[in-house]
Amino acid sequence: FTSIVGNVFGFKALRALRLEDLRIPTAYVKTFQGPPHGIQVERDKLNKYGRPLLGCTIKPKLG
Repeated sequence: FTSIVGNVFGFKALRALRLEDLRIPTAYVKTFQGPPHGIQVERDKLNKYGRPLLGCTIKPKLG
């Protein structure tokens, strides 16, 4: 989501935001060939099963 709208949640003046519509052109979607392998490969690498896999980037918030 942040990649689409930017880091707007860091703005103190912004109290709420809702993305109501997102349209991706068909020509752009056709350029995406999918991931090189599926979720099972990731679970096997991590040896984690039966739960969601979550990831995030930790960034310092300055100012």
